[in-house]
Amino acid sequence: MAIKDKVVVITGASSGIGQATAEVLASAGANVVIGARRIDRLKQIAGEFSDGQVLYQQTDVTQRDQVKSLVDLAVSKFGKLDVLYNNAGLMPLSQLAELKVNEWDRMIDVNLKGVLYGIAAALPIMIKQKHGHVITTDSVAGHVVHPGTAVYAGTKYAIQAVMDGLRQEQVGNHIKTTMISPGAVETELYRTISDETVREQTKKQEQENGLKPIDIAHAVAYAIDQPDDVAINEILLRPRSQKV
Repeated sequence: MAIKDKVVVITGASSGIGQATAEVLASAGANVVIGARRIDRLKQIAGEFSDGQVLYQQTDVTQRDQVKSLVDLAVSKFGKLDVLYNNAGLMPLSQLAELKVNEWDRMIDVNLKGVLYGIAAALPIMIKQKHGHVITTDSVAGHVVHPGTAVYAGTKYAIQAVMDGLRQEQVGNHIKTTMISPGAVETELYRTISDETVREQTKKQEQENGLKPIDIAHAVAYAIDQPDDVAINEILLRPRSQKV
């Protein structure tokens, strides 16, 4: 597999999609460096694998220096950076008239600026190497807007622009880009919703009908496990029962 011996950095890796992806890639032979705010969870994940294959570091993606430090850890330990997976994200859904401006700011900081900080940390390394792969968790919400999703979807639509711009700009440096755009997934993301009714509705939908994190992890692995001249630019996947 093309995954074996690749060096992969994953943000938002303490649970859900990030955790599942770290486990799938490490099991396929990749060297993985994981970051998130919950360092106890990171330590537990790293402990599942042979010493040194999965490294971890506490990382808040709203802090540019912490994201750079995570990427630098991968290069210092493994000598290169093959893949950056920008996976950290928040989804505090609310209608605009509720004026939850603090939540809007936080989504922009994590969902958009966090991705940009990842790109800023990884791109100079990948340009110097003349190869690399930047993957970002987008969403079906980056394609379709519903009441209550305006700001969340706005951050995901923005990722579409950033990632396609990166793709076009870095063709000459052999840097691939992939957007992973899931529909409903059974993760802890619903916990970031402050409205109790909406939170419970979202939790119920995801637990009853959502994809599993490992489904998304396999999509990420598929994108990575391609020949050098093949770039999977986007994977959009929904539960079979999801209409929109």
